[in-house]
Amino acid sequence: MNVKKREDVALVTGSRRGIGLGIAINLAREGFRIVLNATVPEAEAAEAVQTVRDTGAEALYVQADVSVAEDRERLLSTVREQFGRLDILVNNAGVSPLVREDILKTTEESFDRLIRINLKGTFFLSQLVANWMIEQKKQYPERTPKIINISSLSAYTASPNRGEYCLSKAGISMTTMLFAVRLAEVGIQVHEIRPGIIATDMTKVVKEHYDKLIADGLTPIRRWGTPEDIGKAVAAIALDYFPFSTGEVFNVDGGFHLRRL
Repeated sequence: MNVKKREDVALVTGSRRGIGLGIAINLAREGFRIVLNATVPEAEAAEAVQTVRDTGAEALYVQADVSVAEDRERLLSTVREQFGRLDILVNNAGVSPLVREDILKTTEESFDRLIRINLKGTFFLSQLVANWMIEQKKQYPERTPKIINISSLSAYTASPNRGEYCLSKAGISMTTMLFAVRLAEVGIQVHEIRPGIIATDMTKVVKEHYDKLIADGLTPIRRWGTPEDIGKAVAAIALDYFPFSTGEVFNVDGGFHLRRL
C-alpha cells in the first residue's frame, strides 16, 4: 500500500485487537506513526504490530497497564525517547465485567476493576499526555494535538446487569467534556467516539442475542459495526477535518442513539 507518511505520532491504548487495532490500522493507512499498547508481552502482540507495519507505517509496541501510574509514566517516556512527540492520544483501553451481574449483586471488586482500568486509566493518562502536549504546542504552535476517548452507547444506556461498565463509560463522557473545556484555550482538541454494537472478541459471547435484536430493528442500520467503522471515525478527527470543534460526541452506532416512534 502506498502510504503518505507523516511525522505525526498516534498512541492507541488497548490496540492489540478489536476496536483498538482497527483504529491503529486506519491511522497507519493515513501515514501516522503508531504506538500500540496493551498489557500482554510484546511477543503476544507481534501479529498486531506486523499488521500495522504491513500498511507501510512505522509501529512501536509498549506493554503497559494504563491503570498503573508507573506504567503510564513508562509508556510516555518510551514514546518520548522513540519519537520525541505525540500528536494523537486515543484512549481505547477498557474491559467489561468478568461476570455480568445484576446491580443488586455487583461486587466491589468488579466495580473497582472497571473504574480503575476504564475511567481512572483514561483520566490520568489524558492528564499526563495533555501536559506534554501543552509543552509541544508552545514549541510548535502549528501542530493540532488531539485526545480521542472511546466510550460506548453504555455511557447513556442503562444495562442493570453490568452497571459498573455503564458508570465507567459515563465517566469517560464527562472526562471528555472536562478536558475539552480545559485544553481549548491552548489549542488542543478533545473528542469522544461512542461505538455501538461492534463485532469484537468482547461481544462474540453475545453474538446470537444481538444478531436477533439487530435483525428486529434495534439499529436503523441493520448490521453489526466493525473495528474499521470506529477506525475511520478516529482517522477523520486525527486528520483535522473538524478544526472548529471540541468536546464533540461522534456516535458510530448504526443509528442506535436515535429516538423513534
